[in-house]
Amino acid sequence: MSIAAAFMVPHPPLIVPQVGRGGEKQVEKTIRAYEQVAGEIASLAPETIVITSPHSVMYRDWFHISPGSRAVGSFADFYAPQVSFDEQYDVELVSAIERLARKNGVPAGTAGEADPALDHGTMVPLYFIRQRYKGGRIVRIGLSGLPLETHYELGRVIQKAADETRRRVVFVASGDLSHKLQPTGPYGFAPEGPEYDRRLMEVCSKGEFSELLRFDEGFCRRAAECGHRSFVIMAGALDGMKVRAAQLSHEDVTGVGYGICTFYPEDAGQPDPYVKLARQTINEYITNGKKLKVPEDIPEEMKKTRAGAFVSIHKNGDLRGCIGTILPTEKNVAAEIISNAISASTRDPRFPAITPDELSALEINVDVLSEPELISSPEELDVKRYGVIVSSGYRRGLLLPDLEGVDTVEQQIAIAMRKGGIDRDDEITLHRFEVIRHR
Repeated sequence: MSIAAAFMVPHPPLIVPQVGRGGEKQVEKTIRAYEQVAGEIASLAPETIVITSPHSVMYRDWFHISPGSRAVGSFADFYAPQVSFDEQYDVELVSAIERLARKNGVPAGTAGEADPALDHGTMVPLYFIRQRYKGGRIVRIGLSGLPLETHYELGRVIQKAADETRRRVVFVASGDLSHKLQPTGPYGFAPEGPEYDRRLMEVCSKGEFSELLRFDEGFCRRAAECGHRSFVIMAGALDGMKVRAAQLSHEDVTGVGYGICTFYPEDAGQPDPYVKLARQTINEYITNGKKLKVPEDIPEEMKKTRAGAFVSIHKNGDLRGCIGTILPTEKNVAAEIISNAISASTRDPRFPAITPDELSALEINVDVLSEPELISSPEELDVKRYGVIVSSGYRRGLLLPDLEGVDTVEQQIAIAMRKGGIDRDDEITLHRFEVIRHR
């Protein structure tokens, strides 16, 4: 299945720190959820990110697909011109969408470009995604004044085009919820506002996409919703799939609703390329005693990025090997994974080398590390978000983030110290890092 996942996200420029200038802190839950989405997209390593935006070019009776090979944009309109983007379009996928839209009677195409610059409904999602994932081209599609059913049909066309071109696609449906949630908000209050948010989040958190088509358009107008048509196109792109849905956040602190949900096709059957590479490496080395060469068919991001990485191996729920590097030692992250997968399976001093008869029972995970950042206090740690490196002289201990049973920063530091042979009274230096988890 070519649609690897879909994400429903808001687009308030406020949450970009250079725009918010501290004001973004009032929507911290939304920011944390956005960061999680960005990490999940990075772990999927899509070839193409399809973004539907209410603020792209919009016509009453036409879906505009941005043409050309690239587009640029910035937050200059929000007094942050230093935050800019230069994105490549997936010309082949755009062409397939345009052709299949004509074939299926959906009025969509690249004609009618009124403004080539990237809009903020596209750039806000990209701001978070590009913090974690630099790869993949984009497709940008505007909404229309056509019925909801036609938006759904466009989504189905996108799915067919992704299948036809064999693209590994992530779909990002950009859109805020109601703009009329509070009398003190910028757009005032309407009783339909909170009701819209409640219904929309209930529907999307359960993946009941057919219900999106049952929202009365008059009700949606009175609620001053922003992204409903964007969400409907996304639903069409997931048509016919059994989807695992999850709500990450919903906030109403500014008078505008911000909701984030994730959707994963359960029958997608696409292995994570990072985990796939680690497994191929282990199978080849344990079976034939040969070190795997970096494959040609892996995502470009794995060939171009350098990073430290940990490969962990479990068998029947128990750890069977874990070796990694804090900083990159190889020419790219793919080579880093290959090297560490061999070490984790054969050189972890806590375990004997893995044998061929164990291979089918192994669970393999890969954690890719950001560059460690020196911090001055444990208060700058968060056990769910950051791993920690504790150093004292030549001794050093590391602990990954978000581990079961590690609930406090104090626990995290203490365990890392024990792993590094560091005594409680020793003077220590702390570094933090983030990871992108591949399962």
